[in-house]
Amino acid sequence: MLAAIPFPDISPEIFTIEIGNFQFALRWYALAYIAGLLIGWWIVAALMRRPALWPGERAPMAPAKAEFLLTWVIIGVILGGRLGFVLFYEPAFYLANPGQILQIWQGGMSFHGGLLGVLVAGVLFCRRHGVPVLPLADAVAVAAPVGLLLGRVANFINAELWGRPTQMPWGVIFPGPGAQTCPPGWEGACARHPTQLYEAGLEGLVLGLVLLVVVRRGGLTLPGLATGVFLVGYGAARAFVEIYRVADVQFITPDNPMGHVIRIGEAGLSMGQILSLPMVVAGAVLILVARRRAA
Repeated sequence: MLAAIPFPDISPEIFTIEIGNFQFALRWYALAYIAGLLIGWWIVAALMRRPALWPGERAPMAPAKAEFLLTWVIIGVILGGRLGFVLFYEPAFYLANPGQILQIWQGGMSFHGGLLGVLVAGVLFCRRHGVPVLPLADAVAVAAPVGLLLGRVANFINAELWGRPTQMPWGVIFPGPGAQTCPPGWEGACARHPTQLYEAGLEGLVLGLVLLVVVRRGGLTLPGLATGVFLVGYGAARAFVEIYRVADVQFITPDNPMGHVIRIGEAGLSMGQILSLPMVVAGAVLILVARRRAA
């Protein structure tokens, strides 16, 4: 190996408070969730204050309702994200240990489950408050990349969800025995693709900029367009990064070292790709329908 980047000396915990037997630690991951939700709420409210961006120059709801929406989104993210992880990634374990399903602080959240949770929560919110579904979905789609960026950076700080071994100069030497286990004959320190940062850049920064361009070019006047762009962008980015990301340990076996859930010879699809590809299809359909309605 010619070069590698040592993992920075960053603690996953921002600070810890101990009072007797009570201990509270604020982690970067929790802060990323909180900041992402609050910034997303601010973006949605700001969009609602710009009626000229919407069809007929009328925003789908009053800006003050964004606060109520935030509550619904939080519930959808937490319940959907946790249940998605349980059902998609470790159903057998949690079936045998149902008491651990609610132990969110032990880790285990799924973006795709959180997306479904937000979808259900959003539809219920729209029915309760008389808000059109697609325009509201567009506003949430525009706000989502900020949370994705912050969440993936937090994954990097936690030294989790790292990628496959690489000899590229931007490979990162992650701590821990799991990250340091490389193929036989590997020379030098075991550096890996920083796939958390790949996802932060693609799903967060790039997708956020693309959606900003969509908004500036009048995309919110076409209900469903921004949502479609988000689904296609996230699904494609996630499916691509999965090529370099190490599969979840429960999918890796001696005869399936790549952790493919669907195997096609030596190749295959990971769980992340299986869950992301339908997003691309659904997003493409939304884009086509939105553009045809405008024609």
